[in-house]
Amino acid sequence: MTKVYIVRHGEAEGNLYRRLHGHYDGDLTENGLRQVAALEERFRPIHLDAVYSSDLRRCQKTARALYEHKNLPLHLDTGLREMKMGEWEGKPWGELGRSDPGMVAKFHACSPDFRAPGGESFEELRERVSGTILRLAAEHEGQAIGIATHYLALRSALSVFHGCRVDEINQVVPRCDNTGVSLLEIENGKVNIVFECDNSHLPPELSTLKRQNWKNSNNMAAPEANLWYRPWDPVGERELYLRFRRDAWQLVHPNDPFNGDSFYQEARAAAEADPWAVVCPMQGDRIAGMLQMDKARYAEDGAGFIYFYYIAPEMRRKGLGIQLLGQAVATFRPLGRKTVRLRCSPDNAVGLHFYEKYGFADIGQAQGSAVPLRLLEKNIE
Repeated sequence: MTKVYIVRHGEAEGNLYRRLHGHYDGDLTENGLRQVAALEERFRPIHLDAVYSSDLRRCQKTARALYEHKNLPLHLDTGLREMKMGEWEGKPWGELGRSDPGMVAKFHACSPDFRAPGGESFEELRERVSGTILRLAAEHEGQAIGIATHYLALRSALSVFHGCRVDEINQVVPRCDNTGVSLLEIENGKVNIVFECDNSHLPPELSTLKRQNWKNSNNMAAPEANLWYRPWDPVGERELYLRFRRDAWQLVHPNDPFNGDSFYQEARAAAEADPWAVVCPMQGDRIAGMLQMDKARYAEDGAGFIYFYYIAPEMRRKGLGIQLLGQAVATFRPLGRKTVRLRCSPDNAVGLHFYEKYGFADIGQAQGSAVPLRLLEKNIE
């Protein structure tokens, strides 16, 4: 008999930024790294003879909790990858919900008819991942192995071992928290599920599921939880930009003059050179804020620059603001940028707390500003 411990990777960028990451090689979040540390403590007393992982970085980093302190090598297996999502890879859920709501509904229902353009079906995923797990178990007969994989990959494989149909996955297989653990006993190809999707090693403040207040009663994301993005119109939306800029300025510099025209002219020039340099995050048909990016500034340092990061007052405290960082990462990472930078006033306690929470570090005084600003940087490599 082989004992097989299967863990879902820690909280990753896709979970946080509300973007679809199948084979997209996203990283763990700061909270994900804390979850992995808790997972490592859980596995310290557990004997393992070998550890396997999906080759995607979010799983490799999670697998460290299983193998590093045991001085075991890590074996990578592409059969443990997440569902291939084809043309949907890396796109915001808000965009997919607008462009193909019917197929998104089939995805959430685990429909046998679901297939993203150029992607896999649930049946193909089930066959691939369950077959990989059975093969690895057979190669380690009489031993104990650890496996790091993904949410859909894990639940699809468990559905095979439960003996249920694809469209019964949501009724039979529980949701799995990031770093949730399942234990299988496999002998001669027969599988006994000892326990599944257990997250007892995570305190509530680290649990992704506990913090997902955007889920509705059917455990699906409510439409208002997901943003999509469109280019800002520098002519038709001039006053909108000035209103957002004025609000951001006066929150931090109430006694300093606001030079709106210079801000606007710079934004208009950027948008005319690249329509996606200034974008409007959208919640359905409502504008949720503004994101202005500069691909040239700090390029020599391998950094992307966020010039303006803003959530409208009525959209604040809803967990939407972090999704703008996801859009910036999706813009700068394909350009080979290793970090992303932005400026923040030392008097903006709320902003500084937000950026620190999501991995930005203070790297010094920002140069060329009319008022004192700190330059913050986050690794996205």
